[in-house]
Order: sequence, then structure tokens, then C-alpha cells
Amino acid sequence: MTREKELRMALVCYGGISLAVYMHGITKEIWRLARASRAFHSGRSPHVKSTEHIYCGLLSEIEKDADIRLRVLPDIVAGASAGGINGVFLAQALATGQSLEPLTQLWLDVADVEALIDPEAAPSHRFAKAWALPIAWMAQRRGAARVDELVDSEARAEVEKKLSHFVRSRWFEPPFGGERFTNLVLDALAAMAESGGDGRLLPAGQPLDLFVTVTDFRGHPERLELNSPPEVLETEHRLVIPFTDHGTGGFADPAELVFAARATSSFPGAFPPFTIAELDKVLADRDMAWPTRDAFLQRALPRQYAVNAVDSAVLIDGSVLVNAPFRPAIDALRERPARREIDRRFIYIDPSPGAGFHFGTTAAQSPGFFQTIIGAISEIPRQQPIRDNLEEIQERSKRIENMRAITQSIRPEVETQIESLFDYTLFMDSPTATRLKNWRIKAQNAAAAKSGYAYAAYGHLKVAGVIDLISNLLHAVGGETGPDRLIRIRQVVEAAVRARDGGLTFAGKASESAILFLRSFDLGFRIRRLRLVARRLAELEEDLSEEQLTAARDAIYDALAAYLEAKRTDTHLALRRDVRSLHNDAAPLLEKLAASLNLKDLDDDTDAKLAAAFAGMAKDVKRPLLLTYLGFPFFDVATLPLLQGEGLDEFDPIKVDRIAPEDAAAIRSGGAEATLKGIQFNSFGAFFSRAYRENDYLWGRLHGAERMIDIIVSALPPRVRMKPGRVAAIKRSAFHAILDEEEARLTAVPGMIDALRREVG
Repeated sequence: MTREKELRMALVCYGGISLAVYMHGITKEIWRLARASRAFHSGRSPHVKSTEHIYCGLLSEIEKDADIRLRVLPDIVAGASAGGINGVFLAQALATGQSLEPLTQLWLDVADVEALIDPEAAPSHRFAKAWALPIAWMAQRRGAARVDELVDSEARAEVEKKLSHFVRSRWFEPPFGGERFTNLVLDALAAMAESGGDGRLLPAGQPLDLFVTVTDFRGHPERLELNSPPEVLETEHRLVIPFTDHGTGGFADPAELVFAARATSSFPGAFPPFTIAELDKVLADRDMAWPTRDAFLQRALPRQYAVNAVDSAVLIDGSVLVNAPFRPAIDALRERPARREIDRRFIYIDPSPGAGFHFGTTAAQSPGFFQTIIGAISEIPRQQPIRDNLEEIQERSKRIENMRAITQSIRPEVETQIESLFDYTLFMDSPTATRLKNWRIKAQNAAAAKSGYAYAAYGHLKVAGVIDLISNLLHAVGGETGPDRLIRIRQVVEAAVRARDGGLTFAGKASESAILFLRSFDLGFRIRRLRLVARRLAELEEDLSEEQLTAARDAIYDALAAYLEAKRTDTHLALRRDVRSLHNDAAPLLEKLAASLNLKDLDDDTDAKLAAAFAGMAKDVKRPLLLTYLGFPFFDVATLPLLQGEGLDEFDPIKVDRIAPEDAAAIRSGGAEATLKGIQFNSFGAFFSRAYRENDYLWGRLHGAERMIDIIVSALPPRVRMKPGRVAAIKRSAFHAILDEEEARLTAVPGMIDALRREVG
């Protein structure tokens, strides 16, 4: 029996300077996979000869052999520096259906030191700064030892010439032009737009989120609450620029994407810092309007906007402080919809793992004075391991696994309690919506009575979680960024909740005031309940016909989607003015929010949908689903403390995958050293040679395809195994498809395609 499953990808793209070209190759394969998945689910065959055909074939094979209809959705993208600019382009392609193909030629043509150098910085003639030539020769000799046989001898002459030109350019000021780079990004987005678009690559209602990190050079003040003194100011330099299309299309104005791409990739010393004035000038020169300018700047630079200091903001490379932006990607999980089983992946793209700025020292030597300073101010912050992020994800996944194990172990006792609560014969009949509603209320009261003193702690934990949900929702609706505003909203919301008639008590049972509050605002309880029923349905699917299974899934996930929609910020934008005027009494605003949430009607709709789905089921399948639905209050009392009150929307563990040269060894082992040229000159190498760029771009596609196939196959259940050698054969087909497609374009690396064909076999 075929079941549907979503493989959702949250992509975290590292910085890598000229390895941006390699990352473009990887993101291009992610884009092609997203296109293939859309084509597969629409019943259309890809109309281009590329890896899309391979991916479609793999998805079809999985459906045939494993009875799983897998949909691949890259729905979260977070990037810094080189990863940030690639993330911008990928997100634009996912949101609009535009092609990434035009970008390839631009990367190969203009990601070059000659194209990037500011005309005013370039040496005026070939004898300018002749005294600097020995420095260029020394640098070239350092890099030349790392050129392998795949780059022809002409590339070495090209590198020597361009390195000499670069070293003899303007000193003590960035050699690359800011306006020039801004124009190049605009040209890239224009080329994508000219390619047209064939529609969004994600299904309707599935939001696409993009996060780009930026460093605020001057910093902005943030308030911190302490015991004493009660409040202090701290300078914050980290910025995250968020974009979302809320699942409806309409992503961002091109000027906003240029702002993010130019700012995040302003590598210190190479590019001048980014300012609003630079972008305004470039847009004016191109006669381009920016109608959303004011709203965007208020969102991207709230502190500067509040004090009319946006024009003086100075922004530099996002990877200076946050080279691996996991945090915003994790936070984005809060508003994810769910209509079927989910396999959530965090995939981070690290083009050169473990690389560092060695500057003449070896492991056997102690760093000198200047080496220590340079490492401290440049390389160490950028190369800081992501262990904290991964441990957070692992801890979250561990809590979910523990919760599922506890749920499984207490299920017999919960089912016994529910059966003793109701006449067993009721389960033999098709439950109506009215009966489900009455049974839910009775089961809720029984859970409170049976739980003893633990119910009081559970109730107050629920209230605290609901207050957090309300506060975060109102804060997002108001659009006033900053932790101090969120703190203030939470204070007035909590005061209004605690002041409700009779107070919120849970001694023995919930007070009438507490029941009314939770019925009006406790979205998390409803979402967790339907998640558990969906998981129980997956365990019983072998006992259901295709028609029954489809009806049950549709009922559960349609109801779940309605609750998740109520949780989304854009559902309540009509309350924005009320939120912004909120100062002391939050009670009137809470009444409006309760009406906007409309949970009573959603509950009635859920009961009606489930009753209709249960009506056509056999009794032996209907019974365990009803026991789970009605018994959820018992499960929740036991597991919510384990989740620490966290309302987990995607109720499954998160798996983490990496894409790096070291992880893709099907063609050649040895990692970045054996495959990439851009790692030379401290990752500036690809700026000095088109041959280097062509080499890195091609390896990016090959590595990206290999890892996409690995990740797709890893989404299969443990019981399912592909035939021996089948995965390797699929990879070979993908590699040959890439080599065939790129052979005519990559002319600066003669012989490389044929050499790789021999390696692929």
C-alpha cells in the first residue's frame, strides 16, 4: 500500500569565498531535485535532459519497490557569505520557478579578479608598483604547488598574470568594487527573471524561508535584564535578514535580495563594507524602483530605523560572527504545516571542512605574534565548530524519541482507562461529531481526576506554554523586532491571563476560568493530539484499504493544517495596529485574538472530519484510533513535561546530513585537496582562473548529485533495501548526465570531462 512521505530539507550554507562557485554547483543539483520532485508528483516528465530525469526515475523506483511516494521539499535556506549569496539565488529559484542556468555562465565569467577589481583600484599600467612583483611571485609559488594535472598549463600563466594584477592594485583599501559587485548581483537576478518561471517549486501552503546573516560593523544596542542592575545595554553585531513567502508565492523585491547578498558577502579587506547609499546609487543609475524600501529597512535594521540611522549603517560579511547559521533555521520549524509523514533533514554545505588559515605555521610550531593576532581576528571565529548547534538538534530529537517510547509503553494502560470510562459497545458504532465532542470532554475530566497532584503541574506548564505562544504570535504580528518588545508583550499578556475571573487553578481539576482560557488559546494541545493520531494511523496502515487510509489521512492532516494555519503570523495581521498600541491592559487584545483563532469552530470541524473518516473503517482499526484520540489527555500529562512545554510542530526527530568534498567519494577520494582549486590562496583561488572555476563548478554538481541520491535513499524505512549495486548505478547515470550536459560549456579544462568519464566508469 503506497503511502506519502515528505523529505523536507533545511539547508545551511557556509561561507567559502571563491568556493562560492563550487557551492553554486551543489545548489544547482538541489534545485534540479526540487524540480524533479514537482514533476514526479504532477505526473509530468522533466522536459530537460539532465539529472532531473535521474531523480525522477529514483523517486519512481522507490514508489514501485517500497510503496512510498516521496516528495522532496527544500523549504528552509540559511546562508552566510558565499553560502548567503548562493542561498539567495536558490531561494529565488524555488519561490518563482526561475532557472539557475543563467547564473552558471555569470559565475564562470564574472567571478573573476579582473571583473571584480574596482577600476580605480587597478594598476594604471604594467609597470605600476613594479616593486610589488616579488610579492606576487612568492604568493604564486605557494599556490602553484597545489595545482594538479587536471588543470592545463595555460591556467598557470593566467593565475600569474591575474595575481600580479591583484597584488599591485590599490593597497590599504579593498581592491574589489562594491558598486561593481552590487551591479553583478542585480545582473544575475535579472538573468534569472529573463529565463522566465514555470511556477513555485513547493506546494501551495508550504512556506519557503530564507535567512541571510550579516555583521553590523558598528553594532546596535540591545537591552539585557539582570538582577542588579535591573537593565544593561550590550552592543550586538549579529544580524539575520529574514525572507518568507508564507507558502503563497511573492518572495521579495530584487533590491531586497541584492541588499542581503551584497551585505553578507562583503569579505573584510576584499570588498568595501556595504551601505544603503551604495545600493540607492546603483538602483538610481539603473533607473530601478524599490517600492518596498521603507518596510524592508524597518524589518532588516529595526534599531537603526527607530533612530533614523539606517543611512549610517555599515554592514560586512555575515560569516565574521555566524558562519553556520543553524539557529534561524531551527526557529523556522515553528510554523511548518504538515499534511503527511515528514522526514526532516538539516543539511549543511561545507565546501572545505577543517580548512584553516595557517599563514606559515605547522602543527609542530607555536604560532608567532602576528599569526596569533591574524588567527584570532579572522580565521578562528569563522571556523568555530558547530557542535553546539548539532547538540541542540540531537537533544531535541532525543526528547522526541523518549516521548514516543513513553507513549508506546503507557498505551495499554491508557486504552484500559478509556475503555473503562465508556461503554465498550460505543466503539462498535460509527461515532458522530457530537459524540466525539462529548467523549473528548469526558476523557479530559477523567485525565485530570486520575492524574492526582501531577495534573496541577501539568496544567500550569500548559498555561505557561500558551502564554509563550500568544506572546510570540503577537510579537510577530506587531512586526516590532527586538527582545525588549517581546518581553514587554509577554509581561502584559501574563498579567491579563493571571487576572482572569477566578484565576487559573488545577487542583483536582481545572477551574472554569482555566478551561475557558485553554479552549480559547491552547493550539499546542490540539496539534500534539492530531500528531499522535497520525502516528497511530501509520502503525495501522497495513490493516486498512487504500480508500480507508486515504480518507483517514486526509481527515487528520486537513484538520491539522487548519490548526497550523491558525498559528501562523499572517493569519492575524488584522490585529497589527492593536498589538502596536498595546502597553498595559492586554485583555481586550486577547479577546480579539481568541476570535481570530476561532478554535471552537476548528474543534467542531475536526470532530466532523474524523467522524466521517471513522464511519467507513472496520471496528478493529477504528477502535485503536479512537482510543488514541480520546486518550490523548492521558498521554499529554505524561509527556508534556518531557518536552519542556515545547510545542513541536514537526513531531519527528531531525536528522543531520553534510555535503562536503570529503563526503562524496564515489568518483575520487581525497576531499577538497584532491578535487577543488578554489581552496588555493586561502580560498581566493577560483577568482584567479576560469579553469579553476570550471573545475570547482563541475565538482560541485557531481558532489551535489551524489549526496542528493544518498539522502533520498536514506529516507527509506530501515526494512527497505535497494538491490546491491543499484545506488552506485544510479550515481553513475547521474554523473554521466552531468558530464554530457556540461561538456560543451566547460572549455577551459580540456581533457577533464574525458578523464572523469574514465574515473566514473
